[in-house]
Amino acid sequence: MVSADFPYAERYPVNRVLPEHGRPREEILAELREMAELEDRTWESGRVSGTMYSGDHEHYEFLNEAFGRYAHVNVLQRDICPSATRFEGEIIAMALDLMHAEAARGSGHEPVGMVTGGGTGSILHAVLAYRDHATQTRGVGSGGFNIVKPETAHPAFDKAGHLFGVEVRTVPVDPVTTTVTAEAMAGAIDADTIALVGSAGNYPYGTIDPIADLGALALEQGIGLHVDGCLGGFILPFGQELGQDIPDFDFRVPGVTTISADTHKYGYALKGTSTLLFRDKAVRNSQYFAHTRWSGGKYHSPGMEGSRSGGLLAATWASMVHLGRAGYREYAREIFTAADAMKEAVRSHPQLRLMGSPTFCFSFTSDVFDIYHVYDAMRARGWRFNGQQYPNAIHMATTRPQTQPGVVEAFAADLSDAVEIAEGKHAAGEVAASSGIYGSVPEALLDQADPVIREVMAQMLDQQQSLPPAP
Repeated sequence: MVSADFPYAERYPVNRVLPEHGRPREEILAELREMAELEDRTWESGRVSGTMYSGDHEHYEFLNEAFGRYAHVNVLQRDICPSATRFEGEIIAMALDLMHAEAARGSGHEPVGMVTGGGTGSILHAVLAYRDHATQTRGVGSGGFNIVKPETAHPAFDKAGHLFGVEVRTVPVDPVTTTVTAEAMAGAIDADTIALVGSAGNYPYGTIDPIADLGALALEQGIGLHVDGCLGGFILPFGQELGQDIPDFDFRVPGVTTISADTHKYGYALKGTSTLLFRDKAVRNSQYFAHTRWSGGKYHSPGMEGSRSGGLLAATWASMVHLGRAGYREYAREIFTAADAMKEAVRSHPQLRLMGSPTFCFSFTSDVFDIYHVYDAMRARGWRFNGQQYPNAIHMATTRPQTQPGVVEAFAADLSDAVEIAEGKHAAGEVAASSGIYGSVPEALLDQADPVIREVMAQMLDQQQSLPPAP
């Protein structure tokens, strides 16, 4: 018997070796359709945080056709597929327009960009570009490199530091506002600092760091400022247009030198694309790779990836051109309306507390009971949130599926029931089931627990990449 832990092992044949004879195409497609339909049911109800930013099957079908026309194309071969240059150039131009690159041009810079494989890819390339540009122009590096970021900034910055030998200096955020202060960031800067980081907004709380203050600090220190708009980049600009209380965070802010913004989130493209935008071309070009003495010929690439599918460029371009500003603005209106209503549902319970002043993405905790009691009760009703720690909190990224009729009302009703359940479990002294998985480890046990947690995380990654078990 095949282990039931291996996905779909009891439903479909398991491939432990490459089959000698292939299966009919229609049989394979039928299997794929069935799995997709089973998995769609998880998020189509609108009870999943983030993940499916569009949730519109007609839109996905449109993107799939665009992708399919170019999926087989390798964009390294621009002589064979000049369309890739059109798609990529126009994606970058539209993203620069959204981030007010005209303000950068007015100060004598040449704004440019690149398309990457996702938010992590954009962040990695930004740190690499800052490192290499600092080496080329400032002689930084003999004492090491460092970037300074708020604790709430994405772990991809820490991954970049790990990969590229850049020290990552993490600054605590204000526990009330959940944003960093320029004064706190200034205390971590030294002669080897190559860039600061701010988020618009940060993933944990959906709050926006004081980008104007950080920009002024970056100019004063003569270093870069990366604004991580991976999550908010394709919705916050339209929130501004709709009158939401959103401060400027883009190239209109002096001192902002790079911005990451994910097209595969609120840009409603297919997974696997993001944009990285530069105030000045010289910073982008500093991380270009070229090898001139290989027997296979001269090799060069704009980023870490070599081969890329033209399908992702075509689908991203198609999404942006199809929706236009009016389409994005209308979706943003619906999402902000839903998010505001969900936040009001949280505020209606004095036992709960919103973290900071969030936007379309928000988190809430409790000072009365372990918030994971609420998490468990909501999960039993089909909700899939992200659990947070330090402090324990529940995270919700509002997307288009939450704008469906009845979803916000269901959230409010289920939350009321969950709060009542949480109070009862707290009074009975019960421990929340999910707290042991997602919750904060007591500070006194952090050093002791860290190796154990890392091992558990490694086991989870092993399981996700596990081979089919033997029969």
